[in-house]
Amino acid sequence: MNLSVRPLPADEHLAFIARQRSVSFLQTPAWGRVKTEWRSESVGWYADEDLVGATLVLHRPVPRLKRYTLAYLPEGPAIDWSGDLADWLSPLAAYLRKNGAFGIRMGPPVRTAGWSAAQVKAGIADEAVHRLTELPPSERDPAGARVVSRLRALGWRLQSPEDGFGAGQPQYTYEVPLRRTEGTALTEDEVLKGMNQLWRRNIKKADKSGVEVTVAGEQEFTEELRAFHDLYVHTAERDHFTPRPLRYFEVMAEAMRSEGPDRFQLFLARHDGDLVAATIMVRVGAHAWYSYGASSTEKREVRGSNALQWAMIRSALASGCDVYDLRGITPTLSAEDSHVGLIQFKVGTGGRAVEYAGEWDLPLFRPLYAAFDLYMKRRGK
Repeated sequence: MNLSVRPLPADEHLAFIARQRSVSFLQTPAWGRVKTEWRSESVGWYADEDLVGATLVLHRPVPRLKRYTLAYLPEGPAIDWSGDLADWLSPLAAYLRKNGAFGIRMGPPVRTAGWSAAQVKAGIADEAVHRLTELPPSERDPAGARVVSRLRALGWRLQSPEDGFGAGQPQYTYEVPLRRTEGTALTEDEVLKGMNQLWRRNIKKADKSGVEVTVAGEQEFTEELRAFHDLYVHTAERDHFTPRPLRYFEVMAEAMRSEGPDRFQLFLARHDGDLVAATIMVRVGAHAWYSYGASSTEKREVRGSNALQWAMIRSALASGCDVYDLRGITPTLSAEDSHVGLIQFKVGTGGRAVEYAGEWDLPLFRPLYAAFDLYMKRRGK
């Protein structure tokens, strides 16, 4: 197949995304406006004049060498991964090299393996099991295996670190399927039955305790986003992570909501007027993501976080989504690892742990790529 790659107007990129069942929100033009420290562009693949693939490219400049960039395609590109990858990736590399990229990093949106909730739970309980990858997957995707094999043959380098997080986007995620294998949608009752007993009990407890979940509307959105951020900062102080500034969420909301009213939604849980939890859900096509969350240290017994997750899952079901995505997990299953609590929370939804192909690099100018790689390794120490 003879494909050409060239710049893609944002409106045509959005029209292409609208025709797809699922494209990562990190591949939307809006995400380029969120990542203000990167230069962004939309790029398309054309068969003659027909647009057949698209991607958002984030350009990261080299320190003191602003002319050259690392071209980053987070959770992209949106192409036919079952085709001959050389036909797709060679013209992309030529285009980016010509425009000053010294290397490319991409994260193919291709699943390679999956583990059921029961498997993950059993692995956590087994002292002999320390990592998810020590368990035989309940499902393997041969298409994903072919992509990994072909990328290696084409000279791409796997960058995924041991914890699955450090290179960029996580290689392991936790997802709740909302459709059966044959494609029909699950009911709310079926999804609820898939959750563990503690989750179902907590959802009922939140309801009986009088927790009220709302979605921020247009008139109160600015005020509610500030309330979310205040709670998010509180959560960061309690859980010892560095919070993003309010401006980041303002830009994210404005950029994403400009592409569609359901792209960015703010869910809030209150008990007797007190904000006890708040979350951000992002949706593109048939894929919904739990993006950010915050919870109060007070009134944790009313289970506002469980109520919010259930509200977002119900919203995703009502929107016809295929999957509700709780985003990244580390592959650790050791009870001594601080990350295992996050996995235990997510596994209660009854979904599945999913391994993706990971992030891959292709050096285009090797001296510059080697210098950048060294710079990033030193910065990470």
